[in-house]
Amino acid sequence: MNITWALLMMALGSVGVQQEQHEADVASALQSAMNPPIVAQHSSNPDAALPSQTAPGGGASATPAPSALPGAADSDDVIHTDPQPDAPKVKGIYVTAYSAGGSRMETLLALLDKTELNSMVIDIKDDAGYITYKTDNPELQKMGKPQPFISDINKLMDRLKKHDVYPIARIVVFKDSVLAKKNPQLSFVNKDGSVWKNKGGDSFVNPYNEDVWKYNVDIAKEAVKLGFKEIQFDYVRFPEGFEKRAETLKYTKSGKPRVEIISDFVKYAKSELGPLGVRVSVDIFGYAASVPAAEGIGQDFVKISKNVDVISPMVYPSHYSTGWFDVKDPDKNPYATIKGSMIDTHKKLNPLGSYKPIIRPWIQDFTASWLGSGHYMKYGKQQVEDQVRALKDQKVDEFLLWNANNRYTSGVNYEK
Repeated sequence: MNITWALLMMALGSVGVQQEQHEADVASALQSAMNPPIVAQHSSNPDAALPSQTAPGGGASATPAPSALPGAADSDDVIHTDPQPDAPKVKGIYVTAYSAGGSRMETLLALLDKTELNSMVIDIKDDAGYITYKTDNPELQKMGKPQPFISDINKLMDRLKKHDVYPIARIVVFKDSVLAKKNPQLSFVNKDGSVWKNKGGDSFVNPYNEDVWKYNVDIAKEAVKLGFKEIQFDYVRFPEGFEKRAETLKYTKSGKPRVEIISDFVKYAKSELGPLGVRVSVDIFGYAASVPAAEGIGQDFVKISKNVDVISPMVYPSHYSTGWFDVKDPDKNPYATIKGSMIDTHKKLNPLGSYKPIIRPWIQDFTASWLGSGHYMKYGKQQVEDQVRALKDQKVDEFLLWNANNRYTSGVNYEK
């Protein structure tokens, strides 16, 4: 397999890279991927030699370690139970806030009505950081910037219930330009005092900061009150290539390594949300099951998986390069690619025993033309069914379909 490409894809942050943004994201991620420390080959702590970071104001950080937050106890101290034991086997689609609040929703509901699909993952806090509906919560209004992309959230929830849709709220966590701009002290700041941005113009907020944790979990709690049965967290990581700028940016920091900070956030979220009867899920790179932990961005497949109810690895065939799973062009062989990724996923997670979460991968319902002539194929009915069949053959009976524009293939047999 091509390990450089593997590292590249681990540096990409979105559950599904928008086609029009792909080239820019890849260029940025490639620089990060070429830096070996992004993937740990040993168990050494990459932060051990780093000096203490300062807050944007220049003083030493007084922020306590996030693990001191209420409810952030080690998951070994509790019995792992499913807060949604009567939930269906989820077979869902991604839905933007624009679709959820617009005319496309009629088409998407019709798709679920006439197929085996039964769930929607809806943006409640999107990739820019906007809360996607009007909220009366003064703290959320103060911290974020709610937008009425979904004009009537209660009407939407009633509509989902009427169509028997299992509702999942997608919350993009640490990629948050809105929060970073309004609250620079919660972000990463350059020496000149400006908020750091990646090459795509996006800012991240600081996973070490407990206020960021609470803000995102408070959004999740409101989603639970609205009627969502599951909270799916995305961008649960530091920015791509963070290890290269960890010493130069200003931000609050504890002595814990990044991998522990990210897993501690997931523990905290689970401890706060579990008692409310809602599932907690996290999106993570499909490659994470096949390579060591990405200490640069703070993601460890096993540590995260142990503390969630559902893990959703992004296993789009287009995101694997030549040689993975002994396949010349993975995008052109979706069955073999999905099969190989699931074999690795089970191997990684089986040792967790009762803590092994539900495996519900994101699979591909889009055409990856950016791969270039000869390396991709047009995705349609056969390609989607091949992926579903590969999952089923590996005893994985839940999945989510990704299409950035919410245009899903018609006529698919999802029971393949």
